[in-house]
Amino acid sequence: MPSSEFRKFGHQLVDWVAEYLDHVEERPVLPAVQPGDIRRSLPASPPRNAEPMGQIIADIDRIIMPGITHWNHPRFHAYFNSTASGPGILAELLSAALNVNGMVWESSPAVTELEEVVLNWLRQMLGLPQEFWGMILDTASTSTLHGIAAAREAMEDLNIREEGMAGRREVPNLRIYISEFAHSSVEKAVITLGFGVNAIRKIPVDDRFCMRTADLEAAIAEDRKKGIRPFCVVATVGTTSCTSIDPVPVIADICECENLWLHVDAAYGGSAAIIPEMRHILDGCNRADSFVVNPHKWMFVPVDVSVLYTRKPDILRRAFSLVPEYLRTSHDNAVRNLMDYGVPLGRRFRALKLWFVLRYFGWNGLADRLREHIRLAKLFAGWIDAQPSFELLAPVHFGTVCFRAHPSGMNDEQTLNTLNEHLLHVLNGSREIFLSHTKLNGRYTIRIAIGHIKTQETHLRYTWEFIQRELKNLQA
Repeated sequence: MPSSEFRKFGHQLVDWVAEYLDHVEERPVLPAVQPGDIRRSLPASPPRNAEPMGQIIADIDRIIMPGITHWNHPRFHAYFNSTASGPGILAELLSAALNVNGMVWESSPAVTELEEVVLNWLRQMLGLPQEFWGMILDTASTSTLHGIAAAREAMEDLNIREEGMAGRREVPNLRIYISEFAHSSVEKAVITLGFGVNAIRKIPVDDRFCMRTADLEAAIAEDRKKGIRPFCVVATVGTTSCTSIDPVPVIADICECENLWLHVDAAYGGSAAIIPEMRHILDGCNRADSFVVNPHKWMFVPVDVSVLYTRKPDILRRAFSLVPEYLRTSHDNAVRNLMDYGVPLGRRFRALKLWFVLRYFGWNGLADRLREHIRLAKLFAGWIDAQPSFELLAPVHFGTVCFRAHPSGMNDEQTLNTLNEHLLHVLNGSREIFLSHTKLNGRYTIRIAIGHIKTQETHLRYTWEFIQRELKNLQA
């Protein structure tokens, strides 16, 4: 592409993005399409000849935008909403333009060294100890897989790296412990790493949906008696369903006593620790062997930036390092080659996005925005408490509120589940707001996640009034 053409369409696209971000609130949050609509609007075969760039850009509006769910909408309240902020978007553009691969230090020194520095900044913001070493991966699913792989490697006597696990009588059944509310990515990691899903033991939770540590201790003792070898516990700070916080200090005590690897999944909740008065949520996490937090969930960094920290990077390196001759360099003894610490060889310049965002907003600016989201969540919870036809179903720790409609006199759980499922269907069917759901103690639960950088109290009041109005319509 000639530079003149690149400038022309580059300016056009930057203007398009700016207009989109300025006016995204005017769009419906959810698209009005059915399965297959977008696919049918695209040619079945690739173009044989070049097409003009102007036509390609025009097809963004004609074909792509009708099928986009607007995660950058201030009334997107489903899942854990992820904001792509302006500085992060610009950094993504620059990263694509540089198109570097940070597999070894020499392949692009700035990739490795910026990542090291920016993750040290983030470590300080979270209040984690200096011994924590970090690396950037794509998502928490990948970070958790790496943490559990390190836990496997830490069992040095089993020599799993060299000899594997299959067909070896000397390898006992292995056990990893998670709460009933742990993220499904833990189970995927266990499957991928060859333990088998039966290696997972789910520990019951208390009335606040936190792991019961007495049950954890009992499960470990029971497994040892049966000849099963415990090796890892996964604790969560901000579970996906209801953002509950496992008692990490007690779990860390158990892990130290039992010589188990402790992995902490703080992918969502961990970001809140950049707020000084919220630092307590990471109590005990300084004793974790591995720890994950996702800046792309609640720090306004475009997807995908997941940070894995570990106190034991040498074990992580031992699990993954494999250096063919063509990747050896004269600097290997003086630098860290990030390819040695994980599955990916290719590594894009993800640290650039985090660097731009941390500098543009500053620590205080980010903390202020997260603090406001928590205020809005507690405000919304107060509205629910004050409305007799609704009830809270879980404590509010961060920016997520779990609730349901519970009209007076309606106490049959199945009827309530049906009502709330129908209510959520109607709300999302409007395309004006987007909420998600979970189940807590068998109760169909509506979740509202407040985490978008542009979400204000006016958006929340709109959503709350809309929810109340639609419930009345269903009962009419």
